[in-house]
Amino acid sequence: MNNKIFLGIDPGLHISGFGILKKEHNKTFLLESGFLKMNPTHPLPNRVRKFHDYFDQKISAFSITDLSLETPFLGKNAQNFLKLGYLRGILYLLSTKHSLVIHEFSPREIKQTVTGFGGASKEQVARVMVQFFPGLKSPDKLDVTDALAISLCGLWQQKRL
Repeated sequence: MNNKIFLGIDPGLHISGFGILKKEHNKTFLLESGFLKMNPTHPLPNRVRKFHDYFDQKISAFSITDLSLETPFLGKNAQNFLKLGYLRGILYLLSTKHSLVIHEFSPREIKQTVTGFGGASKEQVARVMVQFFPGLKSPDKLDVTDALAISLCGLWQQKRL
């Protein structure tokens, strides 16, 4: 298998976590993780543009080959669900622009894959991610460890394809 570089994103209108993993010769390397913070008082079109530009740059800078996403679910706020759809649309656009393979997983599938329990809490996912990547400090934002779990799920799924 050629070297694969996975970008996992946990999109949000205020904070979007991300994790970039490289699969090389049966080894997994954490290249970068972090989050994009956007001001919720800024107009939505400005935040969508910032999201696009930020992840467009990450995809180019790291030569991303695969994009891993969590499938959306309708929570308590339908407006947030619809607005998150804008960010998902940007990710689909970027995947086409950069010829990326998209992997999508349900929240339960991600938790089951990385913790062994589909009902795991965000804190449990974070603890497992810190164990998998010893150099990773437990982040203040669980969006980061969620995104790493999404990326790792994509990487492991790739092995089964």
